[in-house]
Amino acid sequence: MVRAKFQVTGVTTHNHSTKEIELSTVYDNMIPEDQRFQKATPYGSIKMNIDNPAALEQLGLGKYFYVDFSELPGS
Repeated sequence: MVRAKFQVTGVTTHNHSTKEIELSTVYDNMIPEDQRFQKATPYGSIKMNIDNPAALEQLGLGKYFYVDFSELPGS
């Protein structure tokens, strides 16, 4: 598994129910954890279009998330 640390840096409304969420890698040189993540994933972004109100509530602008990448079996 690979873990990265991201922040929601953009929320764009495309229609009444769908929003595009953009997450970017983070770095604060005063936070040791961020220094470790910055070394492993210095740049990156994720964009998702979401049409799930419950998910949109959780993915608020400015919030931080760990994103885990796990390979699918047999891939």
